[in-house]
Amino acid sequence: MSINLPPVDEARLAAEWEADKDVLANLAANGDVARIARPVDVSFRGSEKDFDRLLTIASQFGMVELDREEDEEGDLFLFLECVQPVDEASIRALTRKCLQIEILCGVEYDGWGCEAQAGAVH
Repeated sequence: MSINLPPVDEARLAAEWEADKDVLANLAANGDVARIARPVDVSFRGSEKDFDRLLTIASQFGMVELDREEDEEGDLFLFLECVQPVDEASIRALTRKCLQIEILCGVEYDGWGCEAQAGAVH
């Protein structure tokens, strides 16, 4: 099954990139080697119904479900994981993909995170 991904609002993408740069700078300050592939978590806020569709789409991009949580306000969050480097190009591509999933599924993309990886690239 092939998904036609919608265009992303470039202003929204630019705003997300500003937040992404802060995360990357923090990782770099902790000795991260961005080109090392590692587990990267992404999260979305939405409903159980929307999460089912989201999982179908996200699985085509190598994302797997990690967890579902409800916060204090009763909002539901779905946490996914993919394995990839966190260099600028890779994170820009991930953020664009997540914003496209947001549009397709009626959920809210809530960002990404990972652990710093130091050492040699294999």
